[in-house]
Amino acid sequence: MASANLDEIDIRILRELRNDGRITAAELSQRVGLSVTPVIRRLKHLENTGIITGYVALIDEVALGYEMSVFVSVKLDKQIDAAIENFENEMLKFPEVVDCWLMTGHRDYLLRVAITGLKEFEALMIERLVKIKGVASIESSIPIRRVKSGISRTP
Repeated sequence: MASANLDEIDIRILRELRNDGRITAAELSQRVGLSVTPVIRRLKHLENTGIITGYVALIDEVALGYEMSVFVSVKLDKQIDAAIENFENEMLKFPEVVDCWLMTGHRDYLLRVAITGLKEFEALMIERLVKIKGVASIESSIPIRRVKSGISRTP
């Protein structure tokens, strides 16, 4: 487990970055109690080992007009390599699909789509999703309220 190789300072660095990815190395060094050079060295190590995979801006989808999220469960007609590969390649073409997970259980995929409203969702379903080769069934759920949100779990 990667976290077994982290010390308390690495964990504090990760927590600070999770809260503010734009924090300067100087500010980060003050918050974790190290000078700037060792903090930069630790950041590089966390990046090189793949613990830090990148830096992003969190964007408010509602502020951009995507006022709804819908969770969509998809079952394929066959769970063979070609069908899985085809479906996953198709998902890469859908800007509305912001998350796509291959699942265990009754359904094969769970998607989260960010849309402007039900009209856009209807068009996505009828004009595009149901037409993907290999899709056997689709079930959707509309969330009422987000209770908890997070980017990643840290130790």
